[in-house]
Amino acid sequence: MKTERYLERIEYRGNTQPTIGLLRALQNNHLFRVPFENLDIHYKMPIELNLDDIFEKIVIRRRGGFCYELNGIFHQFLDSIGFDVKMISARVFNQGQQSFSPEFDHMAIIAKIDSSDYLVDVGFGEFALSPLRVELNTVQIDERGSFRIEGNDDSYYQVTKQVGENWVPEYMFTLRKRDLSEFTEMCRYNQTSPLSHFTQNKFCSLATENGRITVTANKIKISEGDRVTELQVNNEEEFLNALDKYFHIRLTNIAPTPSTILHDHSNRPHAQSL
Repeated sequence: MKTERYLERIEYRGNTQPTIGLLRALQNNHLFRVPFENLDIHYKMPIELNLDDIFEKIVIRRRGGFCYELNGIFHQFLDSIGFDVKMISARVFNQGQQSFSPEFDHMAIIAKIDSSDYLVDVGFGEFALSPLRVELNTVQIDERGSFRIEGNDDSYYQVTKQVGENWVPEYMFTLRKRDLSEFTEMCRYNQTSPLSHFTQNKFCSLATENGRITVTANKIKISEGDRVTELQVNNEEEFLNALDKYFHIRLTNIAPTPSTILHDHSNRPHAQSL
């Protein structure tokens, strides 16, 4: 891990003593500068769980990625500067089916600071900007809403977000330490199966100080506080121009070749991870 290059990528300047304050700052900077995106999937570029490749993509080429890439490389970075961290598996809640997705559908991070565990996630789209303390039934106020961690059963925790008067599940997780290789099967599934949310529509999304910018194949959505602006995207050229304008991402040289096209015919049920 080339920590200085990573710090430059997320534009953090300051001390790197592992404290909860630093963790909050790093998570904020990461979420404001590294987009949540699935572009490689739609341009038929295989995503492999190789941290050197992920570093080159996110830090050197200034791209984004989805959970396995974003949380995978953020975990390695935090570990390299002295944080006590581990990767964990999470199962995402599917609102339509009212059920949770399979194990390893989502990757998140647990950081231990001063004997307390914190849930850290920079790869889940619109989620908490700051780490959430793993403390049961305590309402935690974040800039992006109110969150609560509840017990799901003897081994699982469940993180929920307040929506109106209701508490809606985001995902369930355990504190069991996982290895990057354990996510390989679901990483491949999520980028190849027609049932995967990530194969349905290409998108690139980034948190902003006041909201979020999301570009899809047919729409640009800009939220600023309570105001939402939507613009139509009519063709590929407009999509690529929007990527350049809002995220400084240029994909004009990406083209699929027979050797890079992935195929999967799995019918495994899947929950959305956005």
